[in-house]
Amino acid sequence: MAFLFTLIRYERTEAISMQSQFHRNRRLQWLATAILGASLLIANGHAQDEAKPKEPPRKDPWTNADKGAEASTGMKNHDWAKAEDMPAMNQWATEHLLSERQELPFSFIYDGRPSARLLAGWPMTMRKDNLDPSRTQFTLVWHDPQTALEVKCVAVGYADYPAFEWTVFFKNTGTGPTPILKDIQGLDAHFEFGAKGEFVLNGIKGDWCAAESYEPYRLPLRTNTVNVFGPPSSGKSCDGPKGWPYYNLQMPGGGVILAVGWPAQWRSSFERDSANGLRIRAGQELTHLRLNPGDQVRTPLIALLFWQGTRIVPAQNLWRRWYIAHNMPRVHGQTQSPLTQIQVGGSEKDIAYVESFIEAGIKPDICWRDAGAGGTTWYPSDTGPYKGKDAWLNTGTWKIDPTKYPNGFRPFSDWIHAHGMKFVLWFEPERIGNPESELGRKPSAWQLPGTSHGALLNEGNPEALNWLINRVDGMIKSQGIDWYREDMNGAGPLPAWRRNDSADRQGITENLYVQGHLAFWDELRRRNPGLHIDSCASGGRRNDLETMRRAVPLLRSDFQFPGMKGVVEGNQGHTYGLSFWLPFQGTGTSFYDPYSVRSFYLPCFGMGRLTPMNRVAQRKAYAECSRIAPDMLGDYYPLTPYSLKLDHWIAWQFNRPERGGGVVQAFRRENCEEPTKTFRLEGLDPGTQYEITNFDVEGPTQVSGSELMEKGLRVEIKGKPGSAIIAYKRVTREANP
Repeated sequence: MAFLFTLIRYERTEAISMQSQFHRNRRLQWLATAILGASLLIANGHAQDEAKPKEPPRKDPWTNADKGAEASTGMKNHDWAKAEDMPAMNQWATEHLLSERQELPFSFIYDGRPSARLLAGWPMTMRKDNLDPSRTQFTLVWHDPQTALEVKCVAVGYADYPAFEWTVFFKNTGTGPTPILKDIQGLDAHFEFGAKGEFVLNGIKGDWCAAESYEPYRLPLRTNTVNVFGPPSSGKSCDGPKGWPYYNLQMPGGGVILAVGWPAQWRSSFERDSANGLRIRAGQELTHLRLNPGDQVRTPLIALLFWQGTRIVPAQNLWRRWYIAHNMPRVHGQTQSPLTQIQVGGSEKDIAYVESFIEAGIKPDICWRDAGAGGTTWYPSDTGPYKGKDAWLNTGTWKIDPTKYPNGFRPFSDWIHAHGMKFVLWFEPERIGNPESELGRKPSAWQLPGTSHGALLNEGNPEALNWLINRVDGMIKSQGIDWYREDMNGAGPLPAWRRNDSADRQGITENLYVQGHLAFWDELRRRNPGLHIDSCASGGRRNDLETMRRAVPLLRSDFQFPGMKGVVEGNQGHTYGLSFWLPFQGTGTSFYDPYSVRSFYLPCFGMGRLTPMNRVAQRKAYAECSRIAPDMLGDYYPLTPYSLKLDHWIAWQFNRPERGGGVVQAFRRENCEEPTKTFRLEGLDPGTQYEITNFDVEGPTQVSGSELMEKGLRVEIKGKPGSAIIAYKRVTREANP
């Protein structure tokens, strides 16, 4: 192996020697089971191929073909999980969870003692379950015979990708409060490299409604340094310059991609020692608590994806493929396809407005009823502390305002359903902006005061959670809602969570709240199998992996409006950075010139109000975006360095090798003096001819894959600012001489 993974080792001899012979025998029995389970992981893709005829074929999310089917390029779909990538994951899983002397990848302090010493002396059981042909789940349970604390680690290994993940749960199964449980780390691991080189951390910034949101960074981790990441005390998981909970740790010969799934306040740290080691810790930012009888808390979801090689971009494409195959939510078995959207009011009178789009040659996929400002809200907002344009902040009564919608949304949703469209409705149920609203009058135990824009509905309270589930579920069914759009505005929930904690229960409110929030979404999806969920939190500030397993972001950032400085080039930068991590993302625009509007093309795309003046521009933009959006779910290759400077080009390529096509998007900014650039494309078949279509030039041309990859694609943009969209598709494969 090109690089080595180890964990921090604690002295455990004394604790182990204290175990009885009975416990030793049980560990040996467990070890036999673990080795059997590990063999399923070590068997990787080749053994899976042999077993697949016994299982129903799985559809590949990229091609809708049977998994493992040969594409005309000669590449098997699972070849993205290369054989050399799998041993690192197998070794890591075996050493850290599936061996007798586990070097566990999580940690905590209980009653003043570190977890490594405690767990070595507690009875432990292990169970293995095959979830499907690609996933094996391992459940490890430790039990403290003195305090009745149960520690359960639920881990999943993947056979078709070099990925491994886990979540740890802590439950008080006794009759009295536990001692203090603190400093819970979902990930506490030590990584080492054995060759010359250095650790380099690759990632992007979070969102804070700025041009610089999602800006990529490359951070060498120097010896004797500590780098800390997390949201800026807001409780929104993807908030701020250091708030993106996904990383690609590169080291000599390969690396590991790490994701922290926690839709709240997390913290991660990367601590380099003086030699060749790196300690990584990640978890809920604050835990110092007792568990009352029946209480259960959990760590964030931790996911690792291992890769070999020297280049970051192929590793990120491995991530994109694993993300689509195993993380994106599925509705009726399908991951989310590209969408076009329009904004509507949702009443009967809006039917004519939707018809105007159809008459203009624009058939949207979804009709989106957002919050609205002032008197345009769909819920009662006339009373409360917020007035005028801010009246939409008077949330808390989640009923349709009968004065505005005497017949509700059903007449409108029935009409768009009959015409092949879906209905999106905005909610913000977590924030009680109006203290006189329906939720504002509920018992005090349902409310957590202390946010910048009202109290929080306590989703950790079972009664409040049950009320919320039933209310929203009832509206989904009665009003024909296809998309539940959830927002969270204001400075964030963290102050309210912390304010509600006692000195010996710090972090408990946040933890129970997160569990309730995820259970709310899960139950909505269970009761409504066709429901889609859109994640929003003042833009893209809550898109961690737990959230992205249940929802997609139809709006990646609130940085989208014409009056915002640098908004066009900023959105070019957003696409450049966020595409490393989230294949599906969306935005909208009110620009109509080609350079600007093309800067907003994404798998989910929409524009401003249709008028006679912009009718032609809107029809063209919707058509162009719909044409390239499927390719944007493919592999991603940046073709220029990232920059927001106005004297630069910025460009990227999306490629779908299984379909033999892709697209290049390029932008020449207003102060750039270079009219042409040549870009070497990636991921093509060198022996194939490709038909090249420039959206601004009449007629296609043909170029070989080898020429496009070796000599490059020459792109000319005469005007400044200007843009180019160049699509390509496979035509023929050249015969071998």
